[in-house]
Amino acid sequence: MYAASNYINRGLTFLNNRWFPSRKKLSTLMIYGTDLCNSACKHCLIWTKRPVNYLPFDKIKEIMQSRCISKKTTVGLEGGEFLLHPDAMDIMAWFVKHHPNFDLLTNALKPEAIVEAVDRNPPKRLFISLDGDKDAYLHMRGKDGYDGIIRVLEQTHKKVPISLMFTLSPYNDFKDMEHVATVAKRFNIDLRIGVYNDISFFDTIESAHYNDIGSLQSADIRSYQDAKKLIDAKEPVTATVNPPGTTRENLMRIREKIPSIVKEFPENYDFLVLYDEWRRGGTKLSCNSIMDSLVILPNGDVPICQNLDVLIGNVFTNSLDEVFNGPGAIEKQKHYQKNCNACWINFHRKYDVILFRTFEKYFGRMATRKLLGQYWWESEKKKSYRQLMKD
Repeated sequence: MYAASNYINRGLTFLNNRWFPSRKKLSTLMIYGTDLCNSACKHCLIWTKRPVNYLPFDKIKEIMQSRCISKKTTVGLEGGEFLLHPDAMDIMAWFVKHHPNFDLLTNALKPEAIVEAVDRNPPKRLFISLDGDKDAYLHMRGKDGYDGIIRVLEQTHKKVPISLMFTLSPYNDFKDMEHVATVAKRFNIDLRIGVYNDISFFDTIESAHYNDIGSLQSADIRSYQDAKKLIDAKEPVTATVNPPGTTRENLMRIREKIPSIVKEFPENYDFLVLYDEWRRGGTKLSCNSIMDSLVILPNGDVPICQNLDVLIGNVFTNSLDEVFNGPGAIEKQKHYQKNCNACWINFHRKYDVILFRTFEKYFGRMATRKLLGQYWWESEKKKSYRQLMKD
């Protein structure tokens, strides 16, 4: 799915951004084109947002002229459901012509639209959310979308590289993970496993890391009215740089539950093993992805990352270059890069895992600490990445 050149380019960007913090380049830019969504997920209540926001096509084109974006920058188009943006096809057509290095992320609840989009304006990669079998999908996402996803895979898997995105959460379990991995094997496509996190943009409700895997599974479908009541009753969350609260030893040992088939898909097994360590307070990595990866929300807000409610600007007020490379942003980026260990979001943490394990492999643990700061893989702070994965 990702070639060696992807990692080399990101490594070069890392060095550039380290040496020239006011001239940083983006490796990844996620454009949330709209917060309108046609799903009814339990783990994400973005589908209840009103009024609906759309990032205008003209603003997207303006953003893409920014100096911090290069032809090597991977742009992700998502939402909500990106294809619900009124200019979705025109935006994709523009990217095909002017910046073909773009991905489309979708729930595929409009199968015919996805197939048409791939045929007319093919992205570099297509990411499709699939969180279990037919029943699990219905009960977790509130819509009967499983068969539609299979149709999309049948019609597009030979046309464009595809990743199935599986989110491990309190609403599904490891059998669902195994099922999705089997589907990926069937179509010979990539698998991207993430874990459910508390992200304010998605209006998450239940605690991601204290409600154990599979503990909230049910056949109930969440209504719009019920979802709005949950949102209205939720207490405000204060941003923190630390993992959530104190650890709980009675949480299941994820490592013992991971299906063996997951090892056939790179960058997933270690991500889950380290998540198991992190949610008990055992893993500490500095956050380096915020120096080269960014998200833009439909209202123009630019948070420092997907997890913290910390804004560095708004693209309707300032240019993206001013937002990303301005003095205020640089100060916040340096602070949170060194001090934040508060999430296990795959958009951020998979990069950190790859960065630290690569430096450790070639330069050793002492040199890695000098280059990237203090880190450890497990609570005793003794094991190398290789030793931890061997155990």
